[in-house]
Amino acid sequence: MTDRDGPHPRPQTIAAAHGVATDPAFGAVAPPLYMSSTYEFAGYEQPRTYDYGRAGNPTRDLLAAALAKLEGGAGAVITSSGMSALDLLVGRLRPDDLVLAPHDCYGGTMRLLKARAARGHVSVRFVDQSDEAAFAAALEEVPALILIETPSNPLMRVVDIAALCARAREVGALVAVDNTFLSPAIQQPIRLGADYVVHSTTKYLNGHSDVIGGAVIAADAVQAGELRDWGNVVGSTGAPFDSWLTLRGLRTLFARMEHQQANAMAVARYLERHAAVSKVHYSGLAAHPGHAIALRQQRGFGAMLSFELAGGVAAVRQFIEAVKYFTLAESLGGVESLVAHPATMTHADMGEEARAAAGISDSLLRLSVGLEAEQDLIAGLEEGLAACGSE
Repeated sequence: MTDRDGPHPRPQTIAAAHGVATDPAFGAVAPPLYMSSTYEFAGYEQPRTYDYGRAGNPTRDLLAAALAKLEGGAGAVITSSGMSALDLLVGRLRPDDLVLAPHDCYGGTMRLLKARAARGHVSVRFVDQSDEAAFAAALEEVPALILIETPSNPLMRVVDIAALCARAREVGALVAVDNTFLSPAIQQPIRLGADYVVHSTTKYLNGHSDVIGGAVIAADAVQAGELRDWGNVVGSTGAPFDSWLTLRGLRTLFARMEHQQANAMAVARYLERHAAVSKVHYSGLAAHPGHAIALRQQRGFGAMLSFELAGGVAAVRQFIEAVKYFTLAESLGGVESLVAHPATMTHADMGEEARAAAGISDSLLRLSVGLEAEQDLIAGLEEGLAACGSE
């Protein structure tokens, strides 16, 4: 058996090789897929490492170990979706516990938190975390959990993770950072002070738009164990095949992210100069309000961006009908480029008032930039933008 990890492997090595050539039965280079739902006991009162698939699975545990290493955590739990990963944290809270969440968070996150609060499971407050005074006022309510989303979805707002974590510790709050948009290839929130990292593994970690999954990584081993136990209690753990596919996708994470964020930068610069575009949201641009923070806490700027069309909703319709190489669809992080209209798609459930408060206008479009040729992507956008304002 080959020890591929070594004493201190770099993140690229962990992603590419964790679990490779560790099969004790046949020496398979690719880690085996264990689909069994149950496992034989060695004898009376002699359970083996695994006894039932909901509680543990070798393939799922291999993915969990890889993600924990990549994020610098003590352990991880693989769940059935990104929302179940978030709910693994929120569902363990008590009715008098307060969750402090971003006012411009992902629509599904807002929906979950509001639904939990409406049933009296937790209390929730949404706040602009880039507003120091507003955040300080919210901390006076002593939240149990602070949820950070940076860059935010869909406006790509960036907040200082280390600074917010330091403030959270002052009031005894735990911090969870949604790292879906950047992945550990670009950002590691635990190293900046976070207690948890949450992922929709559906996105960049898998990278091929063929899996639904999630993960929670904990900085502390005790917390990681408690999350694993709770995942078994509520049955939110991920499926073995989905875990196997995600681990396979993880192998190319760093290479994909490097290429995709290079494409995204080219697209952002192109859009920034176009007359039909009124605003571009991408932290890689020097004009972005969070550019300096992004430089400090990230190893790149990711492949997600959004922009607003000068022509309003009419221009949005015309653009979507004419654009090439960007498929109109929800989700993100795959090798293919996607375009979404947050107001009618990913953030529709927020309601018009909440979207307005968050700054999500009807003219906003979100791009997930893929691995296509840069020249083709820009040509495809040009076709869409050329149609804006036409009858």
